[in-house]
Formats: sequence, structure tokens, C-alpha cells
Amino acid sequence: MPSASTKSRPANYEDILRLPENVIGEIVDGELIVSPRPASRHAMASSAIGGELAGPFHRGRGGPGGWVILFGPELHLDEQVLVPDLAGWRRERMATCPDVAYFSLAPDWVCEVLSPATALIDRTRKQHLYREHGVSWLWFVDPSARTIEVLSRGERGWIVTDTFGGEGEARIPPFDAVAFDIGALWDINSPAGQAVEEGKF
Repeated sequence: MPSASTKSRPANYEDILRLPENVIGEIVDGELIVSPRPASRHAMASSAIGGELAGPFHRGRGGPGGWVILFGPELHLDEQVLVPDLAGWRRERMATCPDVAYFSLAPDWVCEVLSPATALIDRTRKQHLYREHGVSWLWFVDPSARTIEVLSRGERGWIVTDTFGGEGEARIPPFDAVAFDIGALWDINSPAGQAVEEGKF
């Protein structure tokens, strides 16, 4: 389970810098949230998603391009410090990826891969903060259930646009210009899964 700071003062970035390297630190509404590094199934899903999207959307190979897609970027959104599993910016908003330690420009798309340690905070407080800061699309990927839940930002809250899962190919917004293999997110024996295991993504 993620652990929260019990200090009376609001957490600050120095609290994150003092954490050991084997954990992930975030600041949510003044609380220091400490989560373990992703386990294998979590890492498999996030790596496979990045691998599927990088070519056609980040590099424009076999797809329209137009995106900057990053693994685990650190986002500083006002006083919040959030670390999604993946995030993407449309290039009309971020033409090139800056050489910075963290990003203060909110992404257009965020992907959170759910685990027992992170699902509660991902689906509650972080979800609300992403919307408040203008994120347009949010994916919740559940490796245990083998599902991808797609939310789009509405005027009054998130709207569940669709849910995908299982095997086969799907076109998933906002990346629906190209179909990708959903089964690769869960199956280490798939070609995409083997490439992830061999460190090619």
C-alpha cells in the first residue's frame, strides 16, 4: 500500500529527494505518498503500451506521429508532484521534449497501470488532480483483469468512453489511428512481450 506522510507540515520536494531509490515518491494535496517500484506484471503492461505507441505516434513510423510519449515522467502541477506510468503530450503543445528533471506542462494523456499498491490513489485523488489540471484522456490498465478503461475529460467529470480487454487488436482513443495488440500487454510470450523482456523497449 502507498504510505502517506504523517508530518504536520505539508510535504515538499526535499522529502521526495530523501527517499531511497527503490520507491516512487509523489506529493498529493500536501501528503507524501510513497509507493513500491512496479512489479513484473505492472512493468510488462506499461512497457508493452509504450512499445506499441512509440513507433506510430512518438516517432511517426507506421502512424501519424504528433505525440511526445514518455515512461514515468515526473509532473509538477502547481504544488502536486505526480508520477504516472506513462504520459503523452500532443506536439502542438510540446514540439520537442525539453531536457528537464520534471514537467510543469500537464500532459494530454495519462496512463496508470493499476496494482494492489496503487489502485486506490490512482482511481481517487490522482484521477481528480489530472482532470483539474486539464488532462484530456486517462487510461486505467488492469493487468489482473486484462482490461483498459478509457476516460475522457468532461465538463463536470470524467466520462468512461470505452473499455477494452482480452486479446486481439483494438483502436483505442486518443490513439485510434492505429490498431495495436492488446494481448501483448499481458503475454510475455508475444513478440512484443519478448521484446520488452529483452530490453528492446
